[in-house]
Amino acid sequence: MTSVDEPAQTNGRLRDAVRTRAEILDVATQEFARAGYDGARVDEIAARTRTTKRMIYYYFGGKEQLFTAVLERAYGVIREAEQQLDVEHLDPVAAIRRLAELTFDHHEQHPDFIRLVSIENIHGAEHIAASDKLGRIGSPALEVIRRILAAGQESGLFTADVDAVDLHAMISSFCFFRVANRATFGALFGRDLVDPARRAHYRAMLGDMVIAYLTAERAAD
Repeated sequence: MTSVDEPAQTNGRLRDAVRTRAEILDVATQEFARAGYDGARVDEIAARTRTTKRMIYYYFGGKEQLFTAVLERAYGVIREAEQQLDVEHLDPVAAIRRLAELTFDHHEQHPDFIRLVSIENIHGAEHIAASDKLGRIGSPALEVIRRILAAGQESGLFTADVDAVDLHAMISSFCFFRVANRATFGALFGRDLVDPARRAHYRAMLGDMVIAYLTAERAAD
């Protein structure tokens, strides 16, 4: 006899479980991004899905685990895109521009990701620190950058000895700031950083900034 808490694992049930779990994550992403971790309510997430609070706890264990699962999926989207980026046929300058543009496009298209990361920073990255999956998720992105940097330095196109983590921070900070600080920057300076009319300008500006850093001659420390 099958209990309510452990549903039978038929093919149809498995498909329903996958679909239900994905729907919960979709709604939870929106709710956490809107209200923050403390403000989000599991009851509200359940009300907006075709499930119950009890089933959310069955699938995820609780609010903290649900937020961690939301973060894992959000980070997984950008990391998968980075891994699938085909730059092997490009010269290192074009390849690093393409990687920067990928980050630029992703952050613009996923404002909820920006809000989730901001919320996690408020909480001291405690969910990321406790997640084995999130602890490993940064490595693929750095490997892509390291390969491009190595090719650029070997060819002589990149004159600077640049650390992959530093370059990742440089690219991410511009893309993140543009979305996260859109409202305050606009209020202070009267310019919308996500204005479609200036999108191409900022996208090219990012690439120019990165390439200038990689090709700059710097005095020895």
